[in-house]
Amino acid sequence: MKNFFLIFQLLLTVTFAIAQKQLPYQNAKLPIEQRVKDILTRMTVEEKAGQLNQLNGGVFTGPAVNDNGQQQKMQLAKEGKVGSMLNVIGTTETRAIQQIAMQSRLGIPLLFAYDVIHGYKTIFPIPLAEACSWDLKQMSINASIAASEASAAGIHWTFAPMCDVSNDPRWGRVMEGAGEDPYYGALVAAARVKGFQGNLNDNKHLMACVKHFAAYGAVEAGREYNQVDISRVLLWNKYLPPYKAAVDAGAATVMNAFNVFEGVPVSGSKYLVTDILRKKWGFDGFLVSDWASFKEMIAHGYAADEKDAALKAFEAGSEMDMESQVTIKYLAELVKEGKVAIKQVDAAVSKILYYKFKLGLFDDPYKYCNVERENNEIFTLENRSVARKAAQASIVLLKNRNKVLPVASDKKVALVGFFANSADDLLDFWIAQGKASEAVTLYDGLKNKYANISFSNGYLPDCTTNDSLIAAAVAQAATAEVVFVNIGISGIYGGEERSLAYPQISDGQIQLLKALKKIGKPIVALVSSGRPLILTEAEPMVDAIVQCWILGTEQGNAIADIVSGEYNPSGKTVMSFPYAIGQIPVYYNHFNTGRPDSTNGNLAWNSRYRDIPNEPLYPFGFGLSYSTFKYSDFNISKTVIKKTDKLNVQVTVTNTSNRDGEEVVQLYIRDYAASVIRPVKELKGFQKILLKPGEQQKVNFVLTAKELSFFDAAGSRVLEPGKFSVFVGGSSKDVQQLDVHLIK
Repeated sequence: MKNFFLIFQLLLTVTFAIAQKQLPYQNAKLPIEQRVKDILTRMTVEEKAGQLNQLNGGVFTGPAVNDNGQQQKMQLAKEGKVGSMLNVIGTTETRAIQQIAMQSRLGIPLLFAYDVIHGYKTIFPIPLAEACSWDLKQMSINASIAASEASAAGIHWTFAPMCDVSNDPRWGRVMEGAGEDPYYGALVAAARVKGFQGNLNDNKHLMACVKHFAAYGAVEAGREYNQVDISRVLLWNKYLPPYKAAVDAGAATVMNAFNVFEGVPVSGSKYLVTDILRKKWGFDGFLVSDWASFKEMIAHGYAADEKDAALKAFEAGSEMDMESQVTIKYLAELVKEGKVAIKQVDAAVSKILYYKFKLGLFDDPYKYCNVERENNEIFTLENRSVARKAAQASIVLLKNRNKVLPVASDKKVALVGFFANSADDLLDFWIAQGKASEAVTLYDGLKNKYANISFSNGYLPDCTTNDSLIAAAVAQAATAEVVFVNIGISGIYGGEERSLAYPQISDGQIQLLKALKKIGKPIVALVSSGRPLILTEAEPMVDAIVQCWILGTEQGNAIADIVSGEYNPSGKTVMSFPYAIGQIPVYYNHFNTGRPDSTNGNLAWNSRYRDIPNEPLYPFGFGLSYSTFKYSDFNISKTVIKKTDKLNVQVTVTNTSNRDGEEVVQLYIRDYAASVIRPVKELKGFQKILLKPGEQQKVNFVLTAKELSFFDAAGSRVLEPGKFSVFVGGSSKDVQQLDVHLIK
């Protein structure tokens, strides 16, 4: 009887629609699910395969339309054999190809995707730097502005946030992530998803894409596209939490990773895609491959040919095919042969159609093609102001001997460093539509603060130097009161396919520092990079080190704000800074060995290096301020707890300086004996607080069963009795400790 009424209702709807010359899926008053179901019944298998086909778009106006490749893309769009395009930018281009797509038999609109990683036109700090602010609200605001600008240019979808946990600075893509900690990475991932997406109920937000699922940050040797070989215990406890948090935050899409997991390319991994993502986590959005990753299963040695690659991707549960075009070529054939069930195809296509309806594209395919918005809401002064604020909070002060910083604006200063005045080296690979020529260089930023400033290159674009460059730098530095030296690596080495075997300060820059050191003036190193660099050799030659990262459009102004004291630095590291290359990877949340490095002076036969310390030069969670802070009255509510108890943790933090300052108060735990070994420390909470001079604040944390538990190899939470330590402090190393026992 229930089915009879549903059929009767559908017949009435169809009859009404025909009378109005409108099909059910075109009726905006109907529920989205009903509209999706209706259009699916009208689609051919080839059209369904088209929705799973994503192409690199390009330009569809002017002379470019005469290109044979563009003609082929336009024909596919007209035939309904492409569902999404990436790299079609701007209202003119998105409207042009959307108009062609609307000529298809069913008039299904296209989705337009673009890599909006840390800004569209107004460029914010790279995500790794942004994470050093420990300000989740600001990160969400940054993503929201990026979404607003991109959506004003016709974009519906961004391939961000990157949720890969990584502790290897050789990998160029660490700049896209939130560092080495899974707990913190999860919070950052959720904040960025919420910023990008909002509720997707307006045309000022974008669909987010969780990438790269999964464990791509563990690539061997930090080399792009390389293999991953980790245990399931490590997968669940270290690498999966940020992806899970992003999915829980409502991310519309997820991207397959390039890597192999347990001998299977991720695009073909049923365990990751279906068993975890779909079944265990209940993800109901859609998956997109990374660029040609379906086809690349052939090169991996997992698929025999393109047809086999399409089959294995679908068998795993993967869906939209970015650029390899194996789905559009072979899916209909695979369905006809009975190797892929049409029910599975419908399930995949329905999710894509759902979001096209959700975004309002069936009702107005040109909803995001608003020329007025594109002209007036991109790269505004207001957006740049927010970018400057974000950049200020992302900078980390690593060293400040004798309080050489801040430097008063009436001082005579010298700036040395080619990159400091090089627009081409100012930004990274992922700058969307940002332009270096529109960004503030370090030299320009310092000139805005210091009227008496001189500049010299000091080194060449390739970071080598010569006697004449050094002589010129020394001559100018000799007349200054303070010397600022911009060292590091060019921004062009930040991003995809930017792996480096030697993430360190170049020999030429070290040679320059040695020469400047001899003149006896205070030296401030301003380090530009898209990853932690090895600063061990440079550290003793300078009085202060400011980790400037790659900060985007307003970086010159933001750095000037820091060194002049207009802004009090508050950033804390989210990746450990290695002491030496041979130490990589080095990270705070490591495991003890059976012979851990001894701290009691007995170093024989322990797990250690003979030539360097085990510890990094700068640990996770570290960062200085122009203020100083004292931790006192650290206490916990109980020393013995049950599994159902909540453990209250409290510490008093006092600003012991004469200026306002922000401190990131960090909470860590350690589980000493478990069925699966646990790290020596795990971050489980933090609070960023602002204190006036002499002000003190009681900071409270609560630890529950969730924070004290871990995952087993099956992905189930486990909480076991035993001894735990609770640590509170200003970094992962500088902490106070109390112990608690969990009983059955």
